[in-house]
Amino acid sequence: MTIPVAELRAAGLEAGERLVARADGPGRVILEREHDVLSEFAGALTGAYSDAGLDTLRDEWD
Repeated sequence: MTIPVAELRAAGLEAGERLVARADGPGRVILEREHDVLSEFAGALTGAYSDAGLDTLRDEWD
């Protein structure tokens, strides 16, 4: 599928982004940016653990 660059920009999208397609009636499809859970939560617990605490937890995995 080819989407005109001007329309991508107007929607706040960039080439290469992952989209989800959803039917919205005959001849109509809505494209939405795929929800990226990792980006949403990455860094959310910064400072929650000390470096030594993380090392202790990692050692438990072995």
